[in-house]
Amino acid sequence: MKKLILLVAIAIGISAQSQVKMPAPSSTQTIYQDFGMGKLELTYSRPNIKGRSLFKENSDLAPLNKLWRLGANAATKIKFTDNVTIGGKLLDTGSYVLYAIPGKEYWEIIINKGLNNWGTDGYKESEDVVRFKIKSEKMGAPVETFTMQFAAIQAETCEIHIMWGNTAVAIPVSTNVKSRLKAQIEKELAADKVNPAIYQMAANFYFEWDKDLNKALDNVKKATTATPNGFWLFLLEAKIEKAMGDKVASKTSAEKCIALATSAKNDDYVKQASDLIKKL
Repeated sequence: MKKLILLVAIAIGISAQSQVKMPAPSSTQTIYQDFGMGKLELTYSRPNIKGRSLFKENSDLAPLNKLWRLGANAATKIKFTDNVTIGGKLLDTGSYVLYAIPGKEYWEIIINKGLNNWGTDGYKESEDVVRFKIKSEKMGAPVETFTMQFAAIQAETCEIHIMWGNTAVAIPVSTNVKSRLKAQIEKELAADKVNPAIYQMAANFYFEWDKDLNKALDNVKKATTATPNGFWLFLLEAKIEKAMGDKVASKTSAEKCIALATSAKNDDYVKQASDLIKKL
């Protein structure tokens, strides 16, 4: 009977322990970013400095000239759902491991296929997809917790920022959007029956991306014909005409936008069109 009671007590103790979840010393973070025609995903662990030496010869953390997992615990992983270019090389969609070799002035950035690696354990240079050097920068204010982020987001470019202590590195990433978008839009415009929404998309593309103002104006006029109460379309038309140097036409389109937006009780577009007229 005593043995039975002891076994039950041990079982209860083990059960209680299994329900206790201790916080990880280096928490894991996963961040996402819409980029180009796809998404970026980054998963890494975030250690704190805690007074230890960093980025020095034989330092406690991330010593110089040695392979580093970019964080703690498992190797840092990055995923692309669309093709991107990093370090001058086009990368296919999929998941990769991100490593670095910190240096005094330049870091070596490594993208590798070793998805099952624990930190640097299991790393094989033969599985490198791309390797390149990039200059590090000094920050004025120190960062205690190791931080990575997507920044400087543009239509076809962005940066992966690495920040720890007083050191920062910005990895440039690019993608091809313009040529693919142009091909898609022109295919839709060539269809036997064009969806009126395509005219607005085409007008925006030729205005913002391709800088072909004549095609932009042609398509926005088709859009306003298809949607005569579209005050937002008349504002776009006014912007295109302003860029073409036709102040009279731009003012007329902006006034049309104001009248329609006022009727629709959209104060934001009334203000935008009014501000445009002031700048003519």
